Parts: sequence; C-alpha cells; structure tokens
Amino acid sequence: MILDSLENFRSYYCLNSGFEKAFGFLSRADLKDLPAGKYEIDDGHIFAIIVKDFGETSKEGLLEVHRKYVDIQFVLSGTDEMGWKPKALCINPADNFDEESDAQNFNDKPDGWISVKPNFYAIFFPEDAHMAMFSSDIIHKVIVKVAVNKK
Repeated sequence: MILDSLENFRSYYCLNSGFEKAFGFLSRADLKDLPAGKYEIDDGHIFAIIVKDFGETSKEGLLEVHRKYVDIQFVLSGTDEMGWKPKALCINPADNFDEESDAQNFNDKPDGWISVKPNFYAIFFPEDAHMAMFSSDIIHKVIVKVAVNKK
C-alpha cells in the first residue's frame, strides 16, 4: 500500500507500465467536473470510476482484495478513512473470489486506518486488503483500476 500526494506520482511509474496513463487521467484539469461513472482509459487494462457519495460512518464493513487490478484511490474532496490489512493475514472470507468483479471480501478487521485527504491517493496492490468510503461527509473521489502486469 502506498499513500502519497498527486505531485509525487512520477515516482511510481516503475511499479506498473499502466501507471503513467492512470496518473495522466488523474492529472486532468477537468477531473472535478466529470460526472460520476466509469471512464475507459486503455481498452480494459485501465479504467476509472468516479464516485461522489456519502461515506459510511460506522467503520463496519468488509475488506476487499483484487487479483487482476491495482486500485489507485484519489480523493478530490472530503476525507476518506480507508482500512488496510495484508491479504496474507486475512483468514475469514465472506465469499469466494468473483472473477467477473475481480473481488473477494473478508470479514477480518483492518490492521490500520489511513485518512486520505483531497489531492492524496492510496494505491492498493493485490497483496493489500482494503475498505474505503468511511466519512461523515460526502466523498468525491476517483478509483483508477490498473491491470496487474509484470515489469
């Protein structure tokens, strides 16, 4: 897991060949004006989901993991409290891995919480179980899904 501000995005290009296009999308001048929804960036290899919704307040939920995609969760407004736990330490699955949605959920509790403020992002790799959208306010954010590849 990585937590950083948008100004440092070039530091992570070496981790995935799709990160340059992903961060290019996140650097768009009109990003805050785009309506909620899905945006194709690179033919199924990279896409973005823009969300603007009320956060959950109870910090109860399911941890989620992915196999095919890395999540870059970039906050535009609000503060998103995100939970994290190493996938290797998740022992209580809530369901089986779903290939179509590229997700599996776990009932385990996060080992830690991070506050992701506007213009900051968290990157979650397949090794990271995570949960997000926890806030007492509206969260406006972009989740960029970048296909896992070998570098």
